Amino acid sequence: MASEHTSNFTTQPGHTDPFTTCTNEDFTQGKYYPAIFYSLIFVLCFPGNIVTIFVYFVKMRPWKSSTIIMFNLAITDLLYLATLPFFIHYSVNGNNWIFGDFMCKFIHFGFNFNMYSGITFLSCFSVLRLFVVVYPIKFFLLKKRRWAVVTSVVVWMFSLAAISPLGILITTRHRQNKTICPDLSAAMDLETSRWYNWLLIVFAFLLPLLTVTLCYALIIYTLATGPRTQACYKKKARRLAIVILVLFYACFLPFHIFRGIRLEIRARPVSCRLSNFILNMYNIVKPLAALNTIANLLLYVVTVDKFQQAILSLLKLWRKRYLK
Repeated sequence: MASEHTSNFTTQPGHTDPFTTCTNEDFTQGKYYPAIFYSLIFVLCFPGNIVTIFVYFVKMRPWKSSTIIMFNLAITDLLYLATLPFFIHYSVNGNNWIFGDFMCKFIHFGFNFNMYSGITFLSCFSVLRLFVVVYPIKFFLLKKRRWAVVTSVVVWMFSLAAISPLGILITTRHRQNKTICPDLSAAMDLETSRWYNWLLIVFAFLLPLLTVTLCYALIIYTLATGPRTQACYKKKARRLAIVILVLFYACFLPFHIFRGIRLEIRARPVSCRLSNFILNMYNIVKPLAALNTIANLLLYVVTVDKFQQAILSLLKLWRKRYLK
């Protein structure tokens, strides 16, 4: 009776690995949901980001501060999208990783680097928009491209430093005749992973979330009370605020909530039913975080001046050249 009772609970760290006490916990994720989700994102966003980067190089010069930040965002998205075929194969292959330990670290590094660098770039962009709308005189100090270049370099360095511990925490392991490529939520060093996850949540997500929320609250309030603000400008600002806030609250927030819960319940004796429920919820919301690549494509259209015209001019040129 005692063994039957304890088999229904995960155990505390230092005793037995919780992965061994809940049957098939590593393999509860469905094969096709993440594969279909990631495939759609790859098909839509990989060519979309290539076109975006090409447009920036060919049609958008001279670059403004906002253009430089959006260009760097497109680069990080493209780097992440290049790793999606590996995630797709891993899912279709029944969570059996065949590409070695280095590539396991690399794809999770790419996912987290894209997410946190994207979050930071969007925060910087939001601060820039705040100065444009609320403090237009002070904006002239930020209008120089040097500010955007320095900011971009700092964001890249910060993101690399913030994500670098994953190279140590994430490693492949063998279970049930399969090679598992776990992410941070399933890392073997549970205690270190928990503390590291909380640092990421507070400094790399919650602070940017607060920054973005306050920026767009002030922007919308300023435009709503401004006596001379044009209606089209208000509409554009509202669209921009909606896209970015939905991106943060609908894509990034659920991922961080369930990853945090996932790590915390691994350190406590909870029922396998609850543990597997949290794991399944986490596996559902994790692909949602990848939707930021689609939302970013919308941002390029909404935020960057003359982007739509540049796309249309490229389409006209393509029609003339290939559809004669």
